[in-house]
Amino acid sequence: MSHRLSIRRRLVSALLAGATLATLATPGLAQAQDYPSKPVRMVLPFPPGGVTDLLARALAEKMAQRLGQPVIVDNRPGAGTVLASDTVARAPADGYTLLLAASSVGTAPLLYEKVGYDAIKSFAPVTQVASVVHVLAINPKLPVKNVGELLAYARQNPGKLNYGSTGMGTSTHLEMELFKNMGQAFLVHIPYKGSGPALIDMVAGQVDVMFDAWGSSGPFVKAGKLRALAVTTARRSATLPDLPTVAESGLKGYEAMPWLGLMAPAGTPAPAINRLHGAVAEILKEPEMQEKFKTWGLDIIGNTPAEFASFLRKDIAQWDKVIKAANIKAD
Repeated sequence: MSHRLSIRRRLVSALLAGATLATLATPGLAQAQDYPSKPVRMVLPFPPGGVTDLLARALAEKMAQRLGQPVIVDNRPGAGTVLASDTVARAPADGYTLLLAASSVGTAPLLYEKVGYDAIKSFAPVTQVASVVHVLAINPKLPVKNVGELLAYARQNPGKLNYGSTGMGTSTHLEMELFKNMGQAFLVHIPYKGSGPALIDMVAGQVDVMFDAWGSSGPFVKAGKLRALAVTTARRSATLPDLPTVAESGLKGYEAMPWLGLMAPAGTPAPAINRLHGAVAEILKEPEMQEKFKTWGLDIIGNTPAEFASFLRKDIAQWDKVIKAANIKAD
């Protein structure tokens, strides 16, 4: 009897030792089970004051309530959003440093020669929070009323029309390059440093056409100083349900969706990713947040990490073709 008891004790000791070694070998897993146990930092690649900053701070406040830990917004603008993206890519993969990324996280490595991260390999997607509603707007003096007429006019008058953008390689630039390529039309590019100066010149008649975020162009459209022809997404926007898409109003197959999404460093434990995704998914269902998103010119997405990862690969592939075809280099 004592011999059997001795064997049983040795077996129990061996199992306990193995479990201890397994825990020591996978500290990330042990930490993830208690996640989060300290404040979380959300890095934002834009300066304070804009729509993305408002979104980040509203999201951080709501996340803190659900996670039981403060979520601190860290504004790190610079280098075409590369600075913030690189900061998060190099951070410990423990779920305590997040990136509220924009579409440029995927296009920057295609535009800049030296970028310290890979958009696919360096991050663990959490969720696409929202799409940024972009519209194709024109100066009201142009003799066109829809996308089809705009394309026809541009083809009949090659080089006569110009278009503004928020800078070389930005989403507003890439959207027009895709539009020109698919529509077989030639328009002259005038890059600006931000949408404000471009919209002012557009209202003054010095710029004819522009893709721009509804958050910045909407007030001019509502005042009758600009005319919005279409939204860029494949489906109509929940924010602007009466405005047709570019695809349905003259350029079949056109689709461009600037977005904002939450990402963590690659290798972040799945329990932490799932906890973050669950918290954000619940936040995006709140009527209060849904109303804020419409005010900011954003359409809610809230997809799964796997869906976000799949979209990111397709999005990068689309813009890679556009960038190479037009030989675009960022400033």
